This record gives sequence, structure tokens and C-alpha cells, in this order.
Amino acid sequence: MRKQTIKTITVPPWIYKAVQVLRPSERLPVSVWAEKKRRLTGGAMPGPWRNRVTPYLVEIMDAFSDDVIEEIIFVKPTQVGGTTAMENMIGALVDQDPGPTLVVYPSDDLAETTAETRLVPMFKSCRDIAGKYRESESKKLQLKFRDMYLYLTGANSPADLSSKPIKNLFLDEVDKFPGASKREADPVSLAKERTKTFFNRKIFMASTPTLKTGLIWRAKEQADVEKHYFVPCLHCGKYIELKFAQIRWPDKEETPDINERAEKAHYVCQECTGVITDKDKRRMLEAGEWRSVRQRTETARSVAFWMNTLYSPFTRFSEIAREFIQSKDDPELLQNFTNSWLAEPWEDSRLKTSADMVLERQTDVPELTVPKWAKLLTAGVDVQQNCLYWTIRAWGDGVTSQNIAHGQASGFGEVERIMNLQYPREDGGAPMLVELALIDSGNDTDAVYDFCANNAEWALPCKGASNPMRSSVSRSRVNKTSSSAYGMNLILVDGGKYKDAIAGRLRRKNGPGSWMVYAGCDREYAEQVTAEHKVNVRNGRRVRQEWVPKTSHAANHYLDCEVYAFAAADMKNVRYLGLEDRREQPAKEPPVPPAAPEEHWIQQNEGWLNIAKEGGW
Repeated sequence: MRKQTIKTITVPPWIYKAVQVLRPSERLPVSVWAEKKRRLTGGAMPGPWRNRVTPYLVEIMDAFSDDVIEEIIFVKPTQVGGTTAMENMIGALVDQDPGPTLVVYPSDDLAETTAETRLVPMFKSCRDIAGKYRESESKKLQLKFRDMYLYLTGANSPADLSSKPIKNLFLDEVDKFPGASKREADPVSLAKERTKTFFNRKIFMASTPTLKTGLIWRAKEQADVEKHYFVPCLHCGKYIELKFAQIRWPDKEETPDINERAEKAHYVCQECTGVITDKDKRRMLEAGEWRSVRQRTETARSVAFWMNTLYSPFTRFSEIAREFIQSKDDPELLQNFTNSWLAEPWEDSRLKTSADMVLERQTDVPELTVPKWAKLLTAGVDVQQNCLYWTIRAWGDGVTSQNIAHGQASGFGEVERIMNLQYPREDGGAPMLVELALIDSGNDTDAVYDFCANNAEWALPCKGASNPMRSSVSRSRVNKTSSSAYGMNLILVDGGKYKDAIAGRLRRKNGPGSWMVYAGCDREYAEQVTAEHKVNVRNGRRVRQEWVPKTSHAANHYLDCEVYAFAAADMKNVRYLGLEDRREQPAKEPPVPPAAPEEHWIQQNEGWLNIAKEGGW
């Protein structure tokens, strides 16, 4: 049998390199790619990426590899690895699925810093990507690779957000993005517009939340499916969500020192009350899984993942307890704890209001009837494009008040009729008229001015102050010479101060000083009156508390009406009601105290002192 001789062919190096370049890349799920090719070059845990350290990131990363899923939303706290997971997605697509990609950060400065300190080092440390990276042809915010460009920009640069079609879009810390302007839509909308031409686009959005109206929370609420991470209790085996309310520590009386109290913090399983400690967390995380808590459609194109700091393998229960104890009495610190540790939107509970609270303030007095204690009626009107919202409120001693009527009017003629009605009293006394109504002049200004000029005996135009004022209400003048209201008082109202007052008085039980509503009050009114909450708003380095809508596009017209009615009451000296009943009365002779036994003896022997003087003793 003849032997076959196998010849070895030597391939020139240049041909081998060409074949390697032309060979399709192996497309791995992001989590597998990261564990195979990602090397962390800095931070607390440098070295190869290991999925077991943060197992909850695996499904989030792999969602980017799912051809069905188009948009991924990650609502996260700090210190859970969310930014690193996003970098893994970017690295995987540069290596395996190149296409025009944009990464948006809150500012250009942050984009430059991140590119220099995190992204470029990641690209250079990965052999397969380093061969594609064209460093000499790249710019700070425009990184060039052999077969794609990676653009970086800040959300403060609208022009960069509205040019060039993009297949892959990454949005980091979106709740720190600037809002929409009069000329431009919000940065997220502008950036998303650039992905429309790609049927296979991918959008990843991550942030710690700020408010319910913030971009990330709204995106979570609008997602097709929302997932939370569940872990098995090592005692009962049931899968649970880790919730802050289940962290327990000794009370102040038992352990006065804050640090000592925090160090004794532990987690109590909500299913079996078993005690879970930090050393149990890693095993629980590795056995955990993402579960849907809300799903709108069977085939989800957008998926939202939510988790809090309790899941972080880098944060102990004692740290979370200590942060809360140190923050709970300071609204600004507490907001940071709520946002950055619990990954929940902020709401100041001290001024928190709800529709149910309003409906609990119903009295026995029916609509259109003035309570017997009332001494004054005022009104507020909020002018909208298609109707006018109005409210009438009765006032008594101690700034006690009750809404007696509210509604929507189709025009100013209807408002005039309503405000000139005589409203009967509960006790059968003389009917009462609205003494003053403040009418918002922000919309349809000329019509408001004309209306107030024709009804000057009870109506005045008003507008909300753009900045906090020293006083709650002040007077200006209508300076429009062509208006029939020229020279008329224009009332400036600090809405924030009145919303504070309404929220505070709403929390009082019905009675003196309370803010009440009539019997049978409707829920729409109650919802609108409580449509806002007070939160910390950052403007540059300054932080101040402001009233903002609880949800996007929330109707708050009746709240504005009540603010104007309160301001009108202040102009009619509501805070002095009742003082006229406290006029000084003529001083009464002080009561004579009962006489002591020795005083009785003196009264019965009044001449004893004279006898003593005459030497009778």
C-alpha cells in the first residue's frame, strides 16, 4: 500500500492577516464577550471581568444582544456596576457588530473625561479592538475604528444630538441632562431621532432617578416590560426582592451611638423573618433572577430593569443603615439617599399630599353653601386656551377655609355670572358675595385685562412670580398703555409659598385653621389640587426646593385657582379676621381673695392701732 505524502504549504504572513480581517467575527452575547475579552484597568477590582461578581448585570448586558429588544432602560443606584456594563456593550459592538454609535453624557466635559480615562483604555486593553482602533485619526469626542465611528457628546450640545444617523445609542445618567428649551426638544428625544433610519437600532438608557417626572422614571413607566431582581432566602428558599424596609437595627434608646447602631444592621426576610447578613448576599445574588413585575405586550421591544443598592456586593447593610440615619432629618441629604441608594424618585413627605387627603377634608356643608363660621368669600380663576377653571373659597377666623364651589367655564361671561351670584349661608343668614377674585393673566392677557377693567369692583389680574418673593403677594401695575386696564393693580403671587400653606393646612383635621372642601367634592378636583409635590431642584451648584408636577402633563389648574383664591384672601386681610372680636375690654377689679383668720380679727377690732398710739397698751 502506497503511503500518501501530505505537503505543508507555508502561507505568507500578509495573506494570513488578510484572511483574519475578512473572517466574520464570532458574535457572542455581551456577558460572554466581557468575560472572554474585557479587562478592567482601574478601580477596586482590576483584572479580567467576572460575571459572578455582579450576576444581576448578565441579563441586562445580554438584552443588548437580543435581536428582538430595541430599547433597554436601567434604573439604578450608585455602586452597582451599571456604567461598566454599558462599557461592555460598547466594546462588544465595536468588536462584533460595528455601526455608527453615539454615547451621550450630561456634559461635554464628562464625555471627554470618560473617553480618556475609561473607554480608550478599554479599547487598548482588548487585543481584538486595539487592532481596529485608529488613534492617530481619532479626536477627543470622535473615536475612529477600522469599520466604524464612535461619537461622544454632552447633552448640553443640541447641535451634536441632531445630526448624522446613528444605529446604536447610549445615554448615561439621563436625569442629569438639561431639559427641553423653547427651540429644542429634550436631549433624549433629539438623540433618539437619529436612530430612526435603522430597523435594527439599539438604545441603552441608564440613570439614577430624581423625580417621577424625570427622564429615566418616565422611560421605565413606558417600557413594555419591567423587571426586578429576585433572590432566594437562604432560610426558607422563597424568592424575594431586597427592600430597604426590611433592614433592621437597634433603636436609639437601646444603642445611642449611630455607628454602633448601623454596624448591627441586618436584613429580615419578609417571608420567614430569617436573619440575612452581608456574608449571605453573594450566594443569594448568584442564584438570583430577573422577574417581570409588569408586562404590557407578549413581545417586548423595550425592557426596563430596576434595582436598589441592597443588591450591591460592594455595599454592606450597615453602610445603608448609617447613610439613612445620617440623612433622615435633612431633606437634601434624604433626597440623595432616596435617589442614589434606593433608586426611587424623591417626594418630600412633610409636604406630601394626595387626592385621598383632600377627600378626607369634606365637611357636612353641601356645595354652593357658605359655612356658618365664614366671614369672607374669595375666588381664583386659571385661564386656559379652551376654558377657564375657577374656584370659590370661604374664609373664617384663624385662616380656616372651605371650598364651596369650583368648575370650568366656557368663557368670561360665565365667570362673571358665577362670581356675581349670592351664596346662601348654612345658618340662614344674609347671603354672601365674592369680595375679590384674582384672574391669571398669563394666557389671553388682553382679554383678562379688559374683563378685570369692566369688573374692577371685585376682579384683579394676577400672575405668578418667576422667582421666590419676600412676601407671598405684592402689587404691580398694568403698564400696557393700549389696554383698558392701564394703571390697574397687577397682583404678583408667590405660588410656592401658598402651595406650602395649602399642603400644611391640608394635613390638619377638619376644624379651626384647616383647609377643607364641601360634602361630595369630586375626585378630579382633588387630583388636580394635589398634582404637584415639592422637591430639590439643582441649577448648577445651587439647590432649591420647588413645586413640580408629580407626573408629566399632570393637570394642576384647580391648584392654581386655590393659590389665587388664597392670595385674594390675603389681600382682604384674612389673617386679621377675628381680631376685631378681641378688643380690649375695661379692666376689671381683681377679685378679693378670702381673708385669713388674722385679717378677720383686725377687721373686727379696727380701733386697735389708735389705742396703741394713745398708749392704751
